[in-house]
Amino acid sequence: MFRIVSIIAFLVTFAGITVHRIAFPSGPGEHRRRVGILKKLVYLLTLLFLEQRLSLLGKSKKLLYLLAVVCFLVLGVAGFYPALVLGEELSGYLLMIHVTAGGVFAVCLAILALTSAHHYRFNENDWPWLGSLVRREARTNKFIPDNSELLRKAAFWLLVIAALPLMLSVVLSMFPIFGTAGQYFLADTHRYATLVFALVAIVHTYLIIQARVRE
Repeated sequence: MFRIVSIIAFLVTFAGITVHRIAFPSGPGEHRRRVGILKKLVYLLTLLFLEQRLSLLGKSKKLLYLLAVVCFLVLGVAGFYPALVLGEELSGYLLMIHVTAGGVFAVCLAILALTSAHHYRFNENDWPWLGSLVRREARTNKFIPDNSELLRKAAFWLLVIAALPLMLSVVLSMFPIFGTAGQYFLADTHRYATLVFALVAIVHTYLIIQARVRE
């Protein structure tokens, strides 16, 4: 069941990204589309380098982010490959790699969530209609802002929320307080929380790249 749900979810996510890319291109014309794709590739490559203008804190945060991305990719391959391609349970060396990378990823994610929470906080500019409603003014603003900043913020907090059951399910399964049924429940919780986290992470990364390319 998880295999079918995961395949459908990934297909729908990538299809949605493709539709969004077509509906909101970087610019009119084939040349502008090619430039947009090239700028995305260049931006992905620049993630590997530290910008000179970054402070020591900024460089440390970027290195931490890159480490989290590497761990995320390792976790994704080690976790989804047996389930989606082989149709088997995670075991053996892949399980050892998965557990090792998972511990590093959890630490990186916790630090990044704490240091980035202020940047992704919601404000009145994200919901102009709500401010108008509270002040009992005429609702002249649009329901959703024109840019995708609100979507990036929502995706960030969805990542934080999905990370809680993802990590807690693993931690709780290590204690001898659950029976067989409880362990199966925790394992299923970890699988589906991981799926949700991976999908939201893909969307969040796409929205960040899309915003940087348009700058």
